[in-house]
Amino acid sequence: MAGLSRILTIADMREAAQRRLPRVIFDFVDGAAEDELGKARNTDALDAVQVTPNYLVDIRERSQKTDLFGQTWDRPVGIAPTGMSNLLWPDADLCLARAAMAANVPYILSTAATTSIEDIGRATEGRFWFQLYAQSDRETNLDLVRRAREADAQALVLTVDAPWPGKRERDLRNGFSVPFRMTPKTLLDGALHPRWALRFLAGPAPRLATIAAYAPEGATAGTLAAFMVARISQTLTWDDLAWLRDAWDKPFILKGLQSAADAARAKALGVNGIIVSNHGGRQLDAAPAPVSVLPAIRAAAGPEMALILDSGIRRGSHIGRALALGADFTLVGRATLYGVAAAGRPGAARSLDILRDELDRFQAQTGCPDIGDIGKLEAVLPAAA
Repeated sequence: MAGLSRILTIADMREAAQRRLPRVIFDFVDGAAEDELGKARNTDALDAVQVTPNYLVDIRERSQKTDLFGQTWDRPVGIAPTGMSNLLWPDADLCLARAAMAANVPYILSTAATTSIEDIGRATEGRFWFQLYAQSDRETNLDLVRRAREADAQALVLTVDAPWPGKRERDLRNGFSVPFRMTPKTLLDGALHPRWALRFLAGPAPRLATIAAYAPEGATAGTLAAFMVARISQTLTWDDLAWLRDAWDKPFILKGLQSAADAARAKALGVNGIIVSNHGGRQLDAAPAPVSVLPAIRAAAGPEMALILDSGIRRGSHIGRALALGADFTLVGRATLYGVAAAGRPGAARSLDILRDELDRFQAQTGCPDIGDIGKLEAVLPAAA
């Protein structure tokens, strides 16, 4: 889309998404828990990281190729798992997955996605990771793992930072619910955003496609959502990692750890990687910014453990700062959701390209022609951040 060339930053993409989406849908994507201090702190902490550049370095040829879990990716950033994305654009999950494939970066499918494991597996030929929200019974969890394995998912990501829903006050004030319901207020808002409304009304109502297999026969989109919420495990403990790990023979990753002690325990239990994340500020508003705890987690996990930084990335330089502080890789959620909301797959691809270009400039300006050189830079996170 020609207009995408005029979008220069993720902030620009956010504005484009906000113009296209009704307020209730935009706030679902953009909002966070309670006062949204955690969300703001995530990006503010990344902004505060200071990196000392190296000069008199030949930077004519630069590469962002990064090895992670036995595969070489073209950029050190992937797409984080996000639920109900098809509210933003028809087949948004597939748009995100295909944009990731084209960029040769990971795409993580959420348990709460509106496209099934099997459909994503076929569309990507297994080039995806599956994120598991642990269910309340072992049998369902093992079956979800089986389905991910049969769809050739490359990694299993267990989210641990959502034992109870965060209080997302924008959603509460807007009357947002899953499934999304058209009320007189949302109908009026939809009428003011006809591009979104026409696409939304032309297709079936988004539903939790992966969880549908376990719901009672004839479950509607509404009863299916309630079914999943009721079955999210509130008893998941470290003891459960053993049987989940035994059921999966590929990389096994924990998403949401924020303490050095938890990282050390994960390492001892044979976890292959940690996604240092606070769910984009959507769960615990008091949680630390992931980048602020990254150095301590790196020290506890050791150099061999794969560390992936998630939450707050809005600039390519944020990726560089995370790598300089010890991350091996990064994930973005809202950045590509803004893109797909604004323009579907081309929008998601544009978001990824904006970040790639900004990271390339960061490499050139810090004297790091190879992406691995960034980890050797001197980086400081001021205590006040």
